[in-house]
Amino acid sequence: MKIGVISLGCAKNLVDTENVLGLLRQSNQEIVTSYDDADAIIVNTCGFIDAAKSEAIETILDVADYKQKNLKKLIVMGCLAKRYKPQLEEEMPEVDRFISIDEYASMGSILTEVLGVKISNNYGLTPRVLSGKPWMAYLAISDGCNNRCAFCAIPFIRGNLHSQPMDKILEEARRLASTGVKEITLVAQDCTRYGFDFDGKSHLSELLKELDQIEGIAWIRMLYMYPDEMEDGLIETIKNSKHVLPYFDIPTQHGSSAVLKRMRRKTSREQIIDRVNKIREEIPDATLRTTMIAGFPEETLEEHAESLSLVKQLQWNRLGIFTYSREEGTAAYDMDDNVPQEEKERRRKEIMDAQEIIGISLLQKEIGTVQEVLIERVDPLTQMYIGRSAKMAPDNVDGNVRFHPLKDHQPGEFATVKITKVSGANLIGDEVA
Repeated sequence: MKIGVISLGCAKNLVDTENVLGLLRQSNQEIVTSYDDADAIIVNTCGFIDAAKSEAIETILDVADYKQKNLKKLIVMGCLAKRYKPQLEEEMPEVDRFISIDEYASMGSILTEVLGVKISNNYGLTPRVLSGKPWMAYLAISDGCNNRCAFCAIPFIRGNLHSQPMDKILEEARRLASTGVKEITLVAQDCTRYGFDFDGKSHLSELLKELDQIEGIAWIRMLYMYPDEMEDGLIETIKNSKHVLPYFDIPTQHGSSAVLKRMRRKTSREQIIDRVNKIREEIPDATLRTTMIAGFPEETLEEHAESLSLVKQLQWNRLGIFTYSREEGTAAYDMDDNVPQEEKERRRKEIMDAQEIIGISLLQKEIGTVQEVLIERVDPLTQMYIGRSAKMAPDNVDGNVRFHPLKDHQPGEFATVKITKVSGANLIGDEVA
């Protein structure tokens, strides 16, 4: 059977998609990339915020149109299917089956029933099929979350924290390395709490030390590290690693302790400042990235100013900021969402304008440095190579490095590049011997 799979949302969703692709390949089904060629299409959805939900619905409807042509079966899985399954089943009869996240253990049996072809029932146990660049992979170390932030629906979608056994993570990392993967990005709702569900303490440092020993993996980075669990020992582990990059993705969400308390965050402005200062003290060239929310319920102008001042004080390398949107089922849903959308946008823009100046200033300091660059493609117009330095994550938000080569390269190779100038969010340079 010819089956297409569409993945929406975050890197954790992508790992789920790749597990499904692994099932299909093991079951000798043909994986296709064109709607026109597919007998069946599986859409893996995100249901976290309004924009993601809208994208998911639009994608499902676009795919459903092909049922008037060649498409025989349409299956929807993922966060949207988990969060709104009864409503979706009633309102979207064109979908043959919605598969909730808590049904993944029976994925093979469900697909067998819906598609009418035999699909192996060992989701997550068979090698997944990487759907992106063959030299990099995401590696999920846990799923779910116990933090219960007031604005976040993830615990209601993904459930409580459940960490992958360390031996399973290491086995997967070794397998990926054996296939030519050179960069691994660890993902979780909260990487810093990896292993808390084992015995009430973090085992992230222990995991990193083991991953650091795997031959063939050149870069190891993490996304989503919470400041309240970023102990000195973890910073020391990263500092002393050979392959774990000093790349700290720390979602702070706000700069006011009062707002952080209303958000039910387990941290304060002072603790955020302390952790960032500690990182920079121990690892001066560390890369720090954060996300924030503008216009949280009852946010005053003074509290917004605290967020703005924190951004200016800490000088993040990169920052993303979103306007608050109400999510049913969360503690903040019943709060007084009293900041008008226009004002939320103004506050968001004010912080982003400040960050743009900071980001450009920090990029200017890269001029003259020599950096290792993982090559990803060639610009057909300029013939310059395009890749990423260790300071740039693979999720397309950190910019890239463009350079003039000394010799021919293949994507997935490393090159040594001297940075000569800045262009927007990107660095320009020349390869050096």
